[in-house]
Amino acid sequence: MLHPTRSVGRRGFTLIELLVVIAIIAVLIGLLLPAVQKAREAAARVRCLNNLKQIGLGLHGYHGAYGYFPPGYTSRALTTNGEGLGPGWGWAAHILPFVEQDPPFRSIDFTKDIADPANAAPRVMSLKVYLCPSDSPKGPTFDAVAEGGTPICPVAFANYAGIGGLFEVTDNPDVNTGPLLRNSRFRFADLRDGTGTTLMASERHAGLSPMTTWVGAVTGAVNPPLVAGYEEEGPPTLVLINLGEPADRRTPNNPLGHVEDASSRHVGGVNGLFGDGSVRFIPNGINPVVWSALGTRDGGEAVGDF
Repeated sequence: MLHPTRSVGRRGFTLIELLVVIAIIAVLIGLLLPAVQKAREAAARVRCLNNLKQIGLGLHGYHGAYGYFPPGYTSRALTTNGEGLGPGWGWAAHILPFVEQDPPFRSIDFTKDIADPANAAPRVMSLKVYLCPSDSPKGPTFDAVAEGGTPICPVAFANYAGIGGLFEVTDNPDVNTGPLLRNSRFRFADLRDGTGTTLMASERHAGLSPMTTWVGAVTGAVNPPLVAGYEEEGPPTLVLINLGEPADRRTPNNPLGHVEDASSRHVGGVNGLFGDGSVRFIPNGINPVVWSALGTRDGGEAVGDF
């Protein structure tokens, strides 16, 4: 007698088993994600260090070609520390040929102001060598603005700024303690504190310093504060950092929130480029006395480990 074939049904996952599997996957992702993010940030920090290393080679290449370091920026002024009259091109623009950026360099007319229509194309060029991979600015450019917020011209955003010294770079563009001042031509011999302990450049991130550029100090521009009660800063802060005196306690990523301070998205500190071309990670907890000492070219301070 023939019997009808009976199919054996497959047993599926129960709802509870599915929830358990999902929970296990979620736990694994939760365990792996921080490790992945940590590895990604470590790689980004290394790339940032490499950018600064290349910038250091560029500064040395410029010095080798001209016999001195580039100016923090170039600008005419009627008096010492007086208001700049342009053209405003910054140190990072001057070293372009030495960081493998010949095309943008050749397209700049350094005799004309940054805002001049002749320089409309180069001033908005976003250059990877001047961008920290850990940062996430709102866009590749921002509008440099005059007092009252009137746009002057768009310029490319960048993460690296030169060291003007301890004092406010807005008020002291010509007379300050750092290696990159307005129209300066400092040589290795002028870094009397030692090239390995004189900071040349460091970082800023877009959240705390959204108006940082490789282009230069845009004539007539202001750098609006992000903290209520602070005054507007001037054009030099677009390209230069001031470290502050020890009593100011303006160490990296400090909570004071000055737009011209050093900052980064890296956990625990900022990367810094020194006069000898070396790059080091500088922790947020650095002694303010040591931090200030790094911002002088001939202050005679003793700088230990940090």
